Amino acid sequence: MIVAPGFVDPHTHYDAQICWDPLISCSSWHGVTSVIMGNCGVGLAPCQPRLQEIAAWDLVNVESIPFDVLAKGVSWDWESFPQYMNAAQQRGIGINLGFLAPLTPFRHYVMGEESMERAATTEEIRQIQALLREAVAAGAMGFTTTTVAQHIGYKGRPLACRLASREELKAYANVLKELNRGAIEVALGDPAQPDKYELLDFLLTESGRPVTWLAVLSRDDQPEAAMNTLRAAEPLIKRKGIPQASCRPLVGQVDLRNPFIFAAMRSWKPAFNQPVEAQKELYRSAEFRAAFRADLTRPRLVFSGRWETIEVHEVSNPALKSLEKKTVAEIARERGQDGVDTFLDVALEDDLKTQYIIPLFNSNEEGVRELITDPRTMIGLSDGGAHVDMLCDAGYCTYLLGRWVREKEAMTLEYAVQRLTSEPADFFGLHNRGRLATGLAADLVLFDHRTVGSAKRPEMRYDLPGGGRRLVMPAQGVQCTIVNGVVLYEEQKHTGALPGQVLRSGGGQ
Repeated sequence: MIVAPGFVDPHTHYDAQICWDPLISCSSWHGVTSVIMGNCGVGLAPCQPRLQEIAAWDLVNVESIPFDVLAKGVSWDWESFPQYMNAAQQRGIGINLGFLAPLTPFRHYVMGEESMERAATTEEIRQIQALLREAVAAGAMGFTTTTVAQHIGYKGRPLACRLASREELKAYANVLKELNRGAIEVALGDPAQPDKYELLDFLLTESGRPVTWLAVLSRDDQPEAAMNTLRAAEPLIKRKGIPQASCRPLVGQVDLRNPFIFAAMRSWKPAFNQPVEAQKELYRSAEFRAAFRADLTRPRLVFSGRWETIEVHEVSNPALKSLEKKTVAEIARERGQDGVDTFLDVALEDDLKTQYIIPLFNSNEEGVRELITDPRTMIGLSDGGAHVDMLCDAGYCTYLLGRWVREKEAMTLEYAVQRLTSEPADFFGLHNRGRLATGLAADLVLFDHRTVGSAKRPEMRYDLPGGGRRLVMPAQGVQCTIVNGVVLYEEQKHTGALPGQVLRSGGGQ
């Protein structure tokens, strides 16, 4: 067995799942012993009772967790952010949780629904700043926000943190400078663009703290883009403006009931948070289809509209079984249609239950190799807990060890372990984690280097509250996981222990 420090995942969305899953699966199956939550500016605390539904719909639209699952599973045994962290510890947790403070619920708490319509006033900024100071003083690891058009909130409006003014962001960043702790995470896009570069520079300057941004990914349509981005961002990276990269191909499993990947397109806004019959009526309309075609001609972040790469994975209507494993382009040729009509018609014929497989990023392994071996990046971006029926990259740690170390020999085992442990731990100031040394926390993972890995495709299970479905990624070759000196898993079987701790900034954890 290889004995290594427990892995540290810097980018997860387990904000809701911690209420019903103390083991924090699937991350914990893969040797992850610490996760950082609250990313991309969206979360569940602080939250007044009257705003709980709004907070839940934010998670539906950004993290693609069904509303019914949240309604049945979220315990709401908190109001303030410190209470949210304390509640997690009191319920019991299998692994360690680090909490970033997402700006959206803080703006909701002070501004109500107007948080999705405008910037905050001077007095509102003061109140939000005070709540954020309280959270970081209580141990939050910093705060998060997003500028990405893909991130929409309640009723399809912009996620509230996207409307924060520079005056607001300065006030919030100054909290970290004042307390001299914490980091910032921002879903940014490409800092090669002047406005994105300027924002990253602004956050680094005003906080005096590290900033991690999303994301740098390999693109088939622009193969040089990722390395160009790293070169453009080099001055900011030297100041600890660190981009996150993924070692896995990002492949989405998508149906049109949950149209998350189209959120950045204006034509799709009316499809969100609607009953199925309203969605069907929209998808049938010639006006919607024309608007969708027009959107496909504009610059895009996620959905490419390359119909030859989009495959029908699974259908519910037996009459459509022959379409499984065919691409939309192939079906379009058979039907004498274009890709837009075919894509929508097949879904309509299947009561919107058709599961499409859509490659998003990182399809070219040489491009991925460049990114994950580049010391300017931080490997992460698992999105654990989010996009539950769309993708599951929570197994990226074992994938890195199996695919990139053993099979592809892209890096040494020692360097891969460093990338999964001490690098993210050091970024977030978790000085007691990420290494094996006398006196440090006993978070360990034992794995078989000959077999460690994860499957290329996740499997669907129906184990969310109320029988909701999610994609999971089983682990291979992980023999034992130890958290804070207590065995959590042995041969992938839970021992019954819940030894996890809430990690708090400034506490040396």
